[in-house]
Amino acid sequence: MKDFNRHLSDDWFDYNVCKSCGTLSIASIPDDLGRYYPSDYYSLPSTEDDLARAATHEEYKLELISRFNRGGRLLEIGPGAGGFAYLAKRAGFDVAAVEMDERACAFLRDVVGVRVVQTADPEAPLRASGQFDVISLWHVLEHLARPEAVLEAAAGALAPGGVVVIAVPNPRSIQFALLRRYWAHLDAPRHLALMPSSAIREAAQACGLDTVFETSTDVGGLGWNAFGWQMSLRNLVPGMPAVVARAVTRLMRPVERRGLRGATMTLVLRKAVRG
Repeated sequence: MKDFNRHLSDDWFDYNVCKSCGTLSIASIPDDLGRYYPSDYYSLPSTEDDLARAATHEEYKLELISRFNRGGRLLEIGPGAGGFAYLAKRAGFDVAAVEMDERACAFLRDVVGVRVVQTADPEAPLRASGQFDVISLWHVLEHLARPEAVLEAAAGALAPGGVVVIAVPNPRSIQFALLRRYWAHLDAPRHLALMPSSAIREAAQACGLDTVFETSTDVGGLGWNAFGWQMSLRNLVPGMPAVVARAVTRLMRPVERRGLRGATMTLVLRKAVRG
C-alpha cells in the first residue's frame, strides 16, 4: 500500500494480518512518520463561533455518550480541532485532552478552554491523570503503535462504571473486502493497526472492560461510509466522476447497514462497578 489519500510520498508500506485475531498492522513504522502529518493536517476554525458551527456535526457523539454517562470527568484523546470537546464542556463535563499537534493544543487551550497535554503517546498521561468517567478516542486508536497498551491504560484511568468510547476503521468491512489497498480508511502509513471488533472486545475484556454497545450505523459511521467509497474509488481510478462514486455509495447502503459491515465502527466499553 502507499499514501493514496495524501500523496506525500511514493513509498510502499506492507501490512500484516494476525492469524489469531485478524488485526491488520503495518509491518514497519516509518522512522519519519511525522512527515505524514503535515502542518495542515488539522483544519482549525478561526473563531469560537466557527467552532460552534462546525461542532454541530459531532452532536451525535455527545448523544451516544449521554446514554451511558451524563456528567463527570471526560478525557478526549486526539481531539484535533476540539468540536466534541467543546460540546462536552458545554454539556457540563469537566473536559481534559491529550493531543499531539502543537497548533491544535494551543487552540484547545485558548479557544475551547480545556486542559491539554501535548504528546503523541497517550499512555503516560493516562496512567498519571487520575480517574475519569468517560474516555473517548474518536478515530485515534488506529494511529497508535500500541493500541492494546493504550486500552489497558485507559481502563486503569476509568472510575468504576465509567466508559471508554472508541471509533475505528473496520477491517472486516465490505469496503476493505472489495477495495483492499485502495481503501481510504487504510490510510497508509498513518494507520498503524486496524483491529476488528472481536479483537477490541477481547483486549477490553482482558483489562476489565465489558463491551456494552457496538455499531457501524451511527451517524458518524454512515458519513464515513460515504467518504470511504468516494475517496477509495478516486484512489482506484483517478479522475473518476463524483456522480459515479455517489451512485456506488447509494447502491452499497443496504449491504453496509446489515451486520457490522460498515467502513467504521463505534464501541462503548464499560468498567464494572465492583461491590
